[in-house]
Amino acid sequence: MAMLSFERKYRVRGGTLIGGDLFDFWIGPFWVGFFGVTTIFFATLGTLLIVYGAALGPTWNLWQISINPPAPEVGLGFAPLKEGGLWQVITICAIGAFGSWAMRQAEIARKLGMGMHIPWAYSFAILAYVTLVVIRPVLMGAWANGFPYGIITHLDWVSNTGYQYGNFHYNPVHMVAITFFFTNCLALALHGGLILSATNPGKGGFVKTAEHENAYFRDTIGYSIGTLGIHRLGLFLAVSASFFSAVCIVISGPLWAEGWPEWWDWWQRIPIWS
Repeated sequence: MAMLSFERKYRVRGGTLIGGDLFDFWIGPFWVGFFGVTTIFFATLGTLLIVYGAALGPTWNLWQISINPPAPEVGLGFAPLKEGGLWQVITICAIGAFGSWAMRQAEIARKLGMGMHIPWAYSFAILAYVTLVVIRPVLMGAWANGFPYGIITHLDWVSNTGYQYGNFHYNPVHMVAITFFFTNCLALALHGGLILSATNPGKGGFVKTAEHENAYFRDTIGYSIGTLGIHRLGLFLAVSASFFSAVCIVISGPLWAEGWPEWWDWWQRIPIWS
């Protein structure tokens, strides 16, 4: 395996952010690290708390199990464990696990001498989650505005939140976020299809080069973004999708409490129409 010779070069001490050499070792192909330990701790604790919450009832049906946030009257205070406190602790565990994983990515990147693009990109996904369960509820004054941890109840929360603002598709930032999501899917499909078509020829065929890939798009649309450019574009689209999805939900409630279709009334009030 080609990786075996490479591993001897990078399996050296150093690159850690916290803990020094304490957890700087490998178990099989997995590097441990301080943040690897905290990831396992938070993820395990959070999972066990979800199982405990399911054990409290009323069902073991996977589709109907739900860990709900505290009631609105609790506000931003601490709730009893069985009355929303469980949701609060699980949220802390989730943020701890996600944050630890991002820091672990940073440490591995440092060890390999790579850039920090991956942990930064992953951090935007964390931002989207934290916006839903921390930032928006805090701005609205109650943890009850966070979404419940359950399959059906989560989907119900999404649906109810959308209808609460008349028609969420009229949220202008939602439009921007969805545009980035769809464009990201398009770019990934085009990129993946191009690489496979060039490097996975039929029986007896020859693997093509980057020149063939560039020539394809130059002949198709008159321009090729290039091998490095497509990955920069993909990173931009994915990060933008996460960022604007966070913005679109955080302005719904704290900044705009009416139906989103009414927001567009400003368009009808432009002097040119009258």
